[in-house]
Amino acid sequence: MSKKVNHRILSEGDISRIIELAWEDRTPFEAIESQFGLTNNEMPYFMRKHLKRSAFIRWRTRIHGRRTKHFALRGSSVNRHHASGHRKLHRL
Repeated sequence: MSKKVNHRILSEGDISRIIELAWEDRTPFEAIESQFGLTNNEMPYFMRKHLKRSAFIRWRTRIHGRRTKHFALRGSSVNRHHASGHRKLHRL
């Protein structure tokens, strides 16, 4: 089933990838926005819709105030948004 976000249809694979990126510490919200069109303000609504309540609460607690999730707040030591060993294929 596909979902529409900002006039763009997201596949189940895209939805899964967005959730994965949202959980990763080093992936800034701006990277998610540039890839999928979801703004920082839309992320809580998206996550609430696609996660169980308990998982959503854990995610919100985890990302609240996390400096690496925003380009403007990141230190210069954080220079990429994914792990070097990240080799998953998410799109067919």
